[in-house]
Amino acid sequence: QVQLVESGGGLVQAGGSLRLSCTASGRARGNTAMGWFRRAPGKEREFVAGIHWSGVYTYYSDSVNGRFTISRDNAKSTVFLQMNGLKPEDTAVYYCAQGPRYSDSSAYVYWGPGTQVTVSS
Repeated sequence: QVQLVESGGGLVQAGGSLRLSCTASGRARGNTAMGWFRRAPGKEREFVAGIHWSGVYTYYSDSVNGRFTISRDNAKSTVFLQMNGLKPEDTAVYYCAQGPRYSDSSAYVYWGPGTQVTVSS
């Protein structure tokens, strides 16, 4: 069983930055890709970014590409999402997830409880 806990959410003005962190505990054989998803009020969940266990390969949605950066520190079992140039439409609950394939949004198995990000205009 794997437990994921996000941190770093908060309130920021448009154009600002936030850095989300997610720390994993427990053991998940084969499930070593990490990803970030978000759900805005009234909208479906969106796959924002994913990263291969090696840290070399990454995926970004078109809506965040060029503004967000996903990275990981395997020694600390932690994945990060650096969010720059935030926009009001980035307001959502952000979820960390773990799964076997970094670019396959349907493959993620374990989920964190989420952290709120609010961007004011």
